[in-house]
Amino acid sequence: MTTDIRLYTAGDAAPVPAWKRRTRWQRLQQAVAPLLRRPGFSLALLVVLFALLAALAPHWLSSFAPYATSPADKLSAPSAVHWFGTDELGRDLYTRVVYGARLSVQAALLAVAIALLGGLGIGVLAGFAGGRLDAALMRLVDVLLALPGLLLALAIVTAIGFGTVPVAIAVGVGIIPGFARTTRAEVLRIKTLPYVEAARLGGASWLRTLLRHVLPNAWGPVAVLATLDFGAAILATAGLSFLGFGAAPPAAEWGTLIASGRHFLITAPWVSLLPGLFVVAVVFSLNHLARSAEEHAR
Repeated sequence: MTTDIRLYTAGDAAPVPAWKRRTRWQRLQQAVAPLLRRPGFSLALLVVLFALLAALAPHWLSSFAPYATSPADKLSAPSAVHWFGTDELGRDLYTRVVYGARLSVQAALLAVAIALLGGLGIGVLAGFAGGRLDAALMRLVDVLLALPGLLLALAIVTAIGFGTVPVAIAVGVGIIPGFARTTRAEVLRIKTLPYVEAARLGGASWLRTLLRHVLPNAWGPVAVLATLDFGAAILATAGLSFLGFGAAPPAAEWGTLIASGRHFLITAPWVSLLPGLFVVAVVFSLNHLARSAEEHAR
């Protein structure tokens, strides 16, 4: 009998055990299965999926046209035909909420993407460089954290102009500090772990160490924060749209829909109440998903 003895250097790939060769889909199924047994998590997931479907294919969820007016049916109460009632021009409010998901979700996604890229860049640079650069970047982040996020976004959107994209940019810049802080903390924690030091001693460059070891292991808390800030971005963009900085009427946007009903709070409260409750449900669902995933990871 002969024994196969192999020596592995830093550049060789060690044999991968069978349990590690499972597909990502199988690992995702095993991670999500315990969470799906929770009724609250399943309900929150359905609400978020409904909002995403509304953003991608709103015509699948309603047979009405979002801009078709019907003066004879104006300010009709919720019914079997008009689930959310109608607005002051007789437009189906449920349909406008569904079609408004596209602008609102796109703005929130753009805001989170801007914050994610900016925060990752600042956090990784501060965590890896250290020293004076770290101190300078963190003092800048501290200044941004001292300003209320909505106030900072309001100042930015006033400077760059109105519309959905400027609102998304303003909100994204406002939530960069949270991503920068979280990323820096994870980089500082992970870069001192034994396997990172072993990779460096084995001849791996800082860039390779960052891409292969640090960022994949630091992604968990950042992903949870991205989910939480996605809900916060929806609220912030809706708030700026409510103040008149978002898409101009008659565009269907969640903040604009809530603002258009503020003149009918006594005679037709559903015009503002039901779109507002829908936004609250989506934000609460996103927060619940993020919290549940964080608790499960622990």
